[in-house]
Amino acid sequence: MEMLLMGLCMALLGTAVAAAAFGAATRSESSHSPVQPKLPLAKAVTPTRFFSDSVATPAATPSPQASIEVLLQQIENHVRLEQAAAETFLAFPTQTQLHSKTTSPFVN
Repeated sequence: MEMLLMGLCMALLGTAVAAAAFGAATRSESSHSPVQPKLPLAKAVTPTRFFSDSVATPAATPSPQASIEVLLQQIENHVRLEQAAAETFLAFPTQTQLHSKTTSPFVN
């Protein structure tokens, strides 16, 4: 019974310390300082480019739908290659086929 009470007291103390730390971490510092120092206004500085001040605009950006379709086609091709390799191995299992590299471009 004494050990249970000691465990409850330690848990309560740990919870109180965690709550105090959380309160200190989330407290806003701007609400405690009544006077905000006024800073002089700075001029807007335009960043200079290394070679020129003009920004090159891309001619045409591909639509996201087209890139998703291309990616899905590549994944389907990869799955087909892996399935064909698995079927070949199951038809004629040999040690060399087991340790041969795949022809898929996605495998390192």
